[in-house]
Amino acid sequence: MTTEDFRSAAHATADLVSDYLTELPARPVWQPMGDAARQALLDAPLPAEGRPLGELLAAIERDVLPHPMGNGHPRFFGWVNSAPAPAGVLAALAAAAMNPSSAGGDHADVHLERAVVRWIAELVGFPHPAGGGLLTSGTSMATIVCLAAARNRAARRAGHDVREEGLAGLPPLVGYVTGETHSCVRKAAELLGLGSRHLRAVATGSDGRLDPAELRTAVERDRAAGLLPFLVVASAGTVGTGAVDEFGPIADLCEEQGLWLHVDGAYGAFGRLDPAIAHRYAGLERADSLALDPHKWLGVPVDCGCALVRDTDELRGTFSLVPSYLRDEAAGALGWFSEYGTEQTRPFRALKVWATIAHRGRAGLARDVARCTALARRLGELVDADDELELLAEVQTSIVAFRHRAAGLDGTALDALNRDLPVAVQQRGRVFVTGARFDGREMLRACLLNAATTEEDLHLLLAEVKAAARTLLP
Repeated sequence: MTTEDFRSAAHATADLVSDYLTELPARPVWQPMGDAARQALLDAPLPAEGRPLGELLAAIERDVLPHPMGNGHPRFFGWVNSAPAPAGVLAALAAAAMNPSSAGGDHADVHLERAVVRWIAELVGFPHPAGGGLLTSGTSMATIVCLAAARNRAARRAGHDVREEGLAGLPPLVGYVTGETHSCVRKAAELLGLGSRHLRAVATGSDGRLDPAELRTAVERDRAAGLLPFLVVASAGTVGTGAVDEFGPIADLCEEQGLWLHVDGAYGAFGRLDPAIAHRYAGLERADSLALDPHKWLGVPVDCGCALVRDTDELRGTFSLVPSYLRDEAAGALGWFSEYGTEQTRPFRALKVWATIAHRGRAGLARDVARCTALARRLGELVDADDELELLAEVQTSIVAFRHRAAGLDGTALDALNRDLPVAVQQRGRVFVTGARFDGREMLRACLLNAATTEEDLHLLLAEVKAAARTLLP
């Protein structure tokens, strides 16, 4: 391949991607793939010989781009998946061209990652000592990193070196969550050998927030039973309803009891940028660790999570392992990023984060977040005013939890209807919404992350939910 071959293909790729993003709002949000198209991808044979770049681009245009997940569309309200920031899309190409391992050393990606991790901490108002964080694949990995540090500290305080001796000989370490805590916390507890049965589900109030009084009772009961409470996981925006825990009282209890306070801010922590809801995050800065995803509300192209910790030494002491072949005498006091997490070869995530934040600036990001939260509150008002629909929780961030309440159906039938509604709406292709279970009831949840969404899109969402319900009702 010549330089001119690559240049020509790169220009064609830019045109293809630009056309795709431009035309996306006019397309269906999502539609099931046809059997033939799906099978063609599944059964693709291993090529015996290479193909020209032009042919590959044609295949991408024909076989891949017409079948998106849908999350780039302004009427995509499902899960917590954002549209890609254009600046991040461009930066991802440049990062791939460099293709470094961002484990450590004196090259641009390493220094840029230290800068953008500090930027992320500044955006959400979290303390940032030098070296107090790193980029990860997502909050699931960031949670493992943070909980491993919490486990290490608890074991050390109990006179035990968990890195050398494992968990044998320690009393069971107990963590405290709620029924709305993201599943990545349980996965982390299982992978770290803590055991999911040692995660206590603490009751929440009617607002979906962790109840500090119930938390205290659970901690004192476990301590009296000879167990070792060590961790509390609070939320800066639950996945189900977007509820934000009251951090001040929880932090007070954690300091009193010597517990590590971890905050799951995967999606919601960036809500702190919106002056209208910033008060909900008071006390977030008192947490020992925070996990969050630039690839959610900021729109950084997947993948990109971030782990932030208050104590750099705790993080490095949990993971640092430097074999002779990786010694770097010029690394400086902070060493390598690979000493702060599980990855040795690390992708160049920082460039797309830098480009996304630098393109919008703090003010632009704050406007985008504020627009999403305002739209969510408006959607909540529309649901409240509709006799066919029911709002299930206060709109605290940009997630709206609601359900259809068809007349004449009992609780079981209403649950069945609302469980089937998301797929029925998705298949119509005009909007995309997903479901969940909250407070024992099936519901729909609309997550607003796209600042290009309009109020007209909200009206269409509710119209589609009601239209789909009519097709499902007897």
